[in-house]
Amino acid sequence: MPIITNIDVMLARRKMSSGELAQKVGITPANLSILKCGKAKAVRLSTLESLCKALDCQPGDLLEFQSEK
Repeated sequence: MPIITNIDVMLARRKMSSGELAQKVGITPANLSILKCGKAKAVRLSTLESLCKALDCQPGDLLEFQSEK
């Protein structure tokens, strides 16, 4: 999939655990894991907004497009 998620990068920069982020965002650790590994087919804008608030970042910090070659 050409959309890459950088949630792990932001977690490391913020020195935050996945469990702590899941709790702040209000999603299950399993759903956060699906987002982190790029297996999600979609993400709600409200979830993206909550991730950005919890990690103090912009959507572009979490999502990246890489063209398929």
